[in-house]
Amino acid sequence: MDLTILLFLLQDGLTSGAIYALLGLALVLVFTVTKVIFIPQGEFVAYGALTMALLDQGRVPGTVWLLAAFAAVALLFELWSERHNLAPRFIARLAISHIAVPAAIVALTMALAPLKLGPIPQALLTILMIAPMGPYLYRFAFQPLAESSVLVLLIAAVGAHWSMTGLSLLFFGPEGLRAEPLSRATITLGPLPVSGQSLAVYAAFVLLMLALYFFFGRTITGKALKATAVNRLGAKLVGIPTATAGSTAFLLAAIIGAASGVLIAPITTIYYDTGFLIGLKGFVAAILGGLASYPLTALAAILVGLIEAFASFHASAFKEIIVFMLVLPALLIRALTTMQIDDEEDH
Repeated sequence: MDLTILLFLLQDGLTSGAIYALLGLALVLVFTVTKVIFIPQGEFVAYGALTMALLDQGRVPGTVWLLAAFAAVALLFELWSERHNLAPRFIARLAISHIAVPAAIVALTMALAPLKLGPIPQALLTILMIAPMGPYLYRFAFQPLAESSVLVLLIAAVGAHWSMTGLSLLFFGPEGLRAEPLSRATITLGPLPVSGQSLAVYAAFVLLMLALYFFFGRTITGKALKATAVNRLGAKLVGIPTATAGSTAFLLAAIIGAASGVLIAPITTIYYDTGFLIGLKGFVAAILGGLASYPLTALAAILVGLIEAFASFHASAFKEIIVFMLVLPALLIRALTTMQIDDEEDH
């Protein structure tokens, strides 16, 4: 291995690690607020990548109909849960959030998709389509189980993953797709050319870290999410709506997943089920970060990306095994250093 190959592997590892960091941060966010190990996070990545690729072709993506389906199911759950108290204000709020908003996004997409507006507008439109799916998914898949154990929530997450994978096949088809890069610019650092797409990934990673720091430290909503993560019952007792906190966490996770899909779509071909493997690598980073620490998760994700890059060079057939084996020492260390297991039903 010479210096040039080393630099290329470092670049690939950092680019992949930045993507895994975005997903790992989303997983930590959802888990700390709702105790859901959010396995379907990877599906939002696949939705984002496939949507971006279809918009590049000037086609209306199936994402809009998927959004409409999510909104309809969430609307039915809302109406059923409040069937004895259907106040006019409640009906008006539902009409806006579950009918008007999805309908507006569908109309906007059908009008703009054939125009091929370019990478940045299409990326924003992709995120706009996918972002509301997070709260809708939380409403019908996880909010009814909010007080359940972590195991029950995990089973629900597995069911949501397989359902979303099947829906991805239904709405996007089995063919793999790849999007155009956000930027075709290239800069040269010594012997290493760095693509504009890689720079976009690095910029998104840095901006997300700064945005999360500002959100949790300077906004009321962020502080409410942090309080819910620390003590869900205590947050409820002081008047923080924990259901809204969960919905907000899923909204942020969907935005991060869609943005990750937009960033990764020009780098590799994405299929309807690709998101699961990508999401698992973000999950490895989240485990290494203890499912609690954002900085540790980000650093662990970079480590996962670098190990994957070097493993693909030296032992490409075993790179996935090597990456997933990183979980074992983390779990062993946690088992040896954890003195007691808190019973969550006591909190």
